[in-house]
Parts: sequence; C-alpha cells; structure tokens
Amino acid sequence: MASYFGISFSFVFLATLLSPAVSQSSSCSSQTFSGNKSYPHCLNLPDLKAFLHYSYDSANTTLSVVFSAPPSKPGGWIAWAINPKSTGMAGSQALVASKDSKTGVASVTTLNIISYSSLVPSKLSFEVWDVKAEEVANDGGALRIFAKVKVPADLAARGKINQVWQVGPGVTNGRIEAHEFSTPNLNAMGSLDLTGATAGVPVSGGDGNSRVHKKNIHGILNAVSWGLLFPIGAIIARYMRIFESADPAWFYLHVSCQFSAYVIGVAGWATGLKLGSESKGIQFNSHRNIGIALFAMATLQMFAMLLRPKKDHKLRFLWNIYHHGLGYSILILGIINVFKGLSILNPDHTYKTAYIAVLATLGGITLLLEVVTWVIVLKRKSANSTKPLKA
Repeated sequence: MASYFGISFSFVFLATLLSPAVSQSSSCSSQTFSGNKSYPHCLNLPDLKAFLHYSYDSANTTLSVVFSAPPSKPGGWIAWAINPKSTGMAGSQALVASKDSKTGVASVTTLNIISYSSLVPSKLSFEVWDVKAEEVANDGGALRIFAKVKVPADLAARGKINQVWQVGPGVTNGRIEAHEFSTPNLNAMGSLDLTGATAGVPVSGGDGNSRVHKKNIHGILNAVSWGLLFPIGAIIARYMRIFESADPAWFYLHVSCQFSAYVIGVAGWATGLKLGSESKGIQFNSHRNIGIALFAMATLQMFAMLLRPKKDHKLRFLWNIYHHGLGYSILILGIINVFKGLSILNPDHTYKTAYIAVLATLGGITLLLEVVTWVIVLKRKSANSTKPLKA
C-alpha cells in the first residue's frame, strides 16, 4: 500500500513540472516612447514580462531596438543580447541596463559573455550606437534599453538572429549579480526575424525549451528514484520481514523496488551528466557531488546483493552492518538531494509542499509500523520466555 501510494502520487505531482510556463497577458502595442518614436514591429516576449520593439533597414543592415522589462528586484538589471553563433547566453553580446543607486540615473553596459561564469565588460563584436537606458514611467521600476545595431553580414544574409534576454536582482561594485535559474529565466531566448514576419507572435524558446524539458525529466527521475522508491524499499525490508508469512516475499519485493530505483536513478544521473556537458559555466557543486556519491553507493549496494552471505554464515553479521549502513546513507542523501534539485529547478511551492506531504505520509506509515513491529517482537519474547524448558 505504501509503495503504490508513494509511486502514483509522485508521478502525478512531479509530472506537472513538465508543463510550460505561463505567458504574460499584457501587450507591447500599448507602450509609447518619448519623442513620439515608433517602431513597425513589436513582440510580447514569452518570458520575464519583456517586450521588444524594433525596425530593420535591410539596405544598411541596421537594427533599431527598444527592449523593456522589469528587473527581478528593485535596483536590479535587465539585459538584451545577440548570440552570433549559438543560442543561449554563453557566447552572446549583451546590452545590460541598470539604475545607479545614488543618482537614480539608468545606464547601459556592454558585455561580452564568454561563459556563464565570465562576464567581461567590453566592446561588442559588432558595431552598436545610440545606446541609452531609461526607467519606464508608471511601470513599477521597469527599464528600457535603446540601441542601434549593425547586423553582421552573415546574419543579415540569413535574415534571422538569435536573441537572448534576461533580468537580475542587483549590481554590486559595478558587477551584475547572478540571475535566477527558474524556468522563465532559462526559456528567455529565441530567434528574431529581421523582416518582421513574426511580429506580434511570441518567439520560440528553441533549445532553451529543450534544456528545461531535460531538467524536468532529470528532476522527475531522481525524485522518484532516490526520493521515493529507495525509502519505500527500506520500509518493505524493515517491517515486512517481521511477519513470518511474508518470508521470502518481502525479500523479492525489497530487491525489486531497490533495483527499479537504481535503474531509474542511473537514468536520472545520466541526464544530469548530459545537462552538465551542455551547460558550460553553470555548476551546482553540492547537488552534483551528492549525486555522484549516491550513484557510487547504490552501485555498491547492487554488487553487495551478489555477495550476500547465507544467514548462518559467520560474515553475515558484518555484511548486515555494511548493507544497512550504506542503505540508510543512500536514503538520507537521496532525500536531501531531491530538495536541492527542487531549489535549483525552482518550481511553484506547490510541488515542494506535495513532496513534503508524501514524505510525511511515508514517515507516518513508518512510525505506525515501528510500533506494530515492537509489539510483535515483545509478544514473541514474552511467549518464548514462558515456554517450559525441555528436559
């Protein structure tokens, strides 16, 4: 019963992590600019409450843009970038706007984003001019970036560019603070048709959506494996074997549950390695290191089953200490790493609450079975102590 409840409930609430982000409802067409400037094309970008107004002169390959978005926190920053060779933020040429905390004046910094961990203030790889920033009046601290860009010849010939946008919490000593890695932040990229053929149509997240999908699959696999099946398998082993009629059924259930958890966990671990190789510069060291430790310990547990001594063997006692100690270590570290993964994936609080509810339910079942087990054990000891000794 505990196994069925835990597995079915986990798939229901974790599968919802695969649902797409909610798009914004406001429209770029309602925005106006000082000096009665107008742009023929505007886009309601699908994430981070961002908008892009633009015009493109194909004769001299000049792109004029106005990017608008609210920083993630008051005093934060916004950024719009072109990635000449790839999608995503790494390798992009960015315009970053923020407001000075003392003067209240908004300004723009140009960044060559070599990697996610290397943000170098420098000139961009293409010409950019008429750059300025301003705070949007009556819009809760939203900022705008104005710029004209000389589109490189190869991108102009293709008629499309890879754009990336982002928002962050603040600027410290001239350096922008890291943005969140929630779904909207990771989805904030797409292609921009210079001809305006897609004007008014939300851009696609492309590879960004694919990465978020992989992250969700990684989270589901590991939450089901390390966070639920391994604990359920431990509950089966500890409490079912007390019932004589359940022997050897409890053993096969235990092995089946743990082996299934191991297979699913290996799949989740592999997707994590793939994500890491595709996300240069992004590291979650404690989550990664615990994942590696879990994989190593679980692999040892699988091999330990092949070396399991018989009940009357003199080494069985030592094997039990090793097997139980390693098993409980996997159980504890697995649950810890699920919570670390949830904090990285940053879904709605509902999912974290649901996982806590599942653990609390399994904990309640464990407490009940612990009481039942001790009652049975004490009754058996009492019965054995009252039996007459054989002559």
